[in-house]
Amino acid sequence: YSQKDLVERAKAAGVVGYLVKPIQEADLAPAIEVALARFQEFRALEKEVDNLKDQLETRKLVDRAKGILMDTQGLTEAAAFRRIQKMSMNTRKSMKEIAQAIILTYEATSEEGHGGSFTRRSE
Repeated sequence: YSQKDLVERAKAAGVVGYLVKPIQEADLAPAIEVALARFQEFRALEKEVDNLKDQLETRKLVDRAKGILMDTQGLTEAAAFRRIQKMSMNTRKSMKEIAQAIILTYEATSEEGHGGSFTRRSE
């Protein structure tokens, strides 16, 4: 492999640093420390991305559940949010879990055609 090919393969493999032969013992410890630090930074960024994805998913679900409550119960957006929040606190479940339950219940009752606990309000 040429030096350029080697660098490209290393980058594609996620390498955060490399040493060229002959390796000097004095260069080894700092290179390892830098590689470990970069790896830890990368892991922290991965966790942050996962957390942000979860927050976005939660927000989408809560917004959808609020819409269902607004449509079926005649609530304002603020009142629908407060209801989800209160249900979350009362049941010690996350707002995401409450929103999922509202959505699933609505979809199940809509598919059955019974209306169930989520009947559309007449306009």
